[in-house]
Amino acid sequence: MQLPYFLLSLLLTPVLASQSEQIPMAIPNEDYVPQVSSKPSLADLLTIESSASIFYSYARELELSRGLSQRDMKMTLFVPTNKAVMALARKPHQDSKPSGEDGIEISEQEYERNSKSNVERWVSAHIVPGAPIPLTGTQQTLYPSKYISFKPVSSKIKNPEWNQVTLESGIHILSKKEASNGDLYIIDGTIIPDGTELD
Repeated sequence: MQLPYFLLSLLLTPVLASQSEQIPMAIPNEDYVPQVSSKPSLADLLTIESSASIFYSYARELELSRGLSQRDMKMTLFVPTNKAVMALARKPHQDSKPSGEDGIEISEQEYERNSKSNVERWVSAHIVPGAPIPLTGTQQTLYPSKYISFKPVSSKIKNPEWNQVTLESGIHILSKKEASNGDLYIIDGTIIPDGTELD
C-alpha cells in the first residue's frame, strides 16, 4: 500500500513546486498580444483544400513554401486539382527522359537533385508574385521564363472576374479563395514551364 502513496507524491511534486522554481511562460511586465487575422494564410487554405493536396505536397518540399504562411509576402497561386495532376503522363518530379533510358545511369543523389529541381520549376510556374493581380494579358510567374496568359471567354456581368477568363490555352478557373497573404485559384489543368513537356 505504500507504493501508491509514493507514486502519488511523485506526481504532485511538480505541482507543489515553489514559485521561485517555476519557469514563467510569459514575461510578467509585457502585455500579450495574440496575432489575429480575419483570413487564413495561403498555407492554411492549401492544408484544408483536399482537391489540391498533391500540389501542396510538392510545394511543401521547397524553400518557397515558407512564403505561403508569411502574411507580408503576397502571392497569387493557380493550383491544379488532384485530377489534373494525376492526368499528367509525366509527373512534376520526373525528368523528360527516364533514368537509364539512354544507357546512362545516374546516382540516387543526382536523381533526388533533378527531382527537386523539376518540382521547383513546376510549382514556381503556378505562382505569380503579388496579389491581387489583374486576370488580363500576361503575368510573370516565379519561374523566370514563364508567363501565364489570360484570355476572356465570357462577359457576363453577374459572373466573378475569375469565371470570365481561361489561362494557358483553355485552363478554367474553378474557384477563388482569398487569404491574408494572397489569392488562391483552383484550376482544372496544369501550367507547364516553358521548355518542358509533362503532357
